[in-house]
Amino acid sequence: MKLNLYVLTPKRIIWDCEVKEIILSTKSGQIGVLPNHAPINTAVDMGPLRIRLLNDQWLTAVLWSGFARIVNNEIIILGNDAELGSDIDPEEAQKALEIAEANLSKAEGTKDLVEAKLALRRARIRIEAVNWIPPSN
Repeated sequence: MKLNLYVLTPKRIIWDCEVKEIILSTKSGQIGVLPNHAPINTAVDMGPLRIRLLNDQWLTAVLWSGFARIVNNEIIILGNDAELGSDIDPEEAQKALEIAEANLSKAEGTKDLVEAKLALRRARIRIEAVNWIPPSN
């Protein structure tokens, strides 16, 4: 059996194909979705989206929050923004992480601190997506 996965943002369609399984970051933690999953509507947290294709290859994307609806082997993810893991430059991601860490250490005031923590979280998620090693089949 397979799942129909649609990942949409206001700017573009990120994903539209059949898959075997996904692992999704939600506000209450990560969930794995296989065929015949119970229907669910959930808030999507910033984090990785792991996608297992029909050929058993795993791909990673990064979701920057949104909403997911899972029903009748169809997964619709409406994201505020998203990136495919293959579009993330590892060196650029590492540099962004270093900059975010430096900005956090010199943040002054509540607004700067909140923005620095958010930038650091985004940078860590991008690094996680780039460095993820898929499970062996």
